[in-house]
Amino acid sequence: MDILDQKILDLLQDDAMLAVAEIAEKVGSSKSVCWRRIQRLQEKGIIKGRVTLLDQNKIGLDVILFARVKMTAHGRKVLPNFIETIKDLPQIVECYTLMGDVDFLLKIIVRDIQEYEDLWWNHLSQIDGVREISSTIAMTAVKYTTKLPLHSPDKKTAAPN
Repeated sequence: MDILDQKILDLLQDDAMLAVAEIAEKVGSSKSVCWRRIQRLQEKGIIKGRVTLLDQNKIGLDVILFARVKMTAHGRKVLPNFIETIKDLPQIVECYTLMGDVDFLLKIIVRDIQEYEDLWWNHLSQIDGVREISSTIAMTAVKYTTKLPLHSPDKKTAAPN
């Protein structure tokens, strides 16, 4: 990936609906070069998809929670079962496996605390192998971005391949 690829990706991270002609103008290249580079970035899997970001509060999803999950055991069936079960719960928008005293970190978005309580009682706490769930409610999103840092702030060098 060179600096031109990075410029193209920076623009697409800001607005995935930009026309190739507009991208080419902003990066100082031709439309055909930009189009080929975008195609190559998609083929390589660097561009995984294009999405529309929604304002969660404007659609009534006002509560963000982080749940730390401890499992009773780490057997061959318990962890995969947990992972597959949470994939089917739309309120869980992110899940990370962790090293340390907690096994999973979940980011959960719900309409209200009652929806989380229902999710907790009827789904999360019912998954085989779950020992403990500790939840924290986010009060304010101080920073939220989906934009990845393609270069360090103090130097504009190419990212490693």
